[in-house]
Amino acid sequence: MTTDVTAISRLPNRWPETPYAPDNSIKVKDAASQFEALLIGQLLKTAREAGGSGWLGTGEDHAGETALELAEQHFAQVMAAQGGLGLARLVLTGLQTAEKAASTRE
Repeated sequence: MTTDVTAISRLPNRWPETPYAPDNSIKVKDAASQFEALLIGQLLKTAREAGGSGWLGTGEDHAGETALELAEQHFAQVMAAQGGLGLARLVLTGLQTAEKAASTRE
């Protein structure tokens, strides 16, 4: 397999002019929501593990532990979809601010 090193020089030096165009804004919002769901899920998992036992009991059986993990993931996704902790909104605001700052510099 050969590698064309000169291909790197043909890559654009910066982001496209409108990285958050309307068609991309939906993808960005979805990614921000998924990111928030992941963080909420990790918070729930850490809280469960710190308690020493499961949410609903001892958590000694594998099936119960798996069910709790799935429930935590689903709860985190639903919570993020409803606004969650507001992290997705903060990410979007930060990206929009960065986009405006970049457009004013040009």
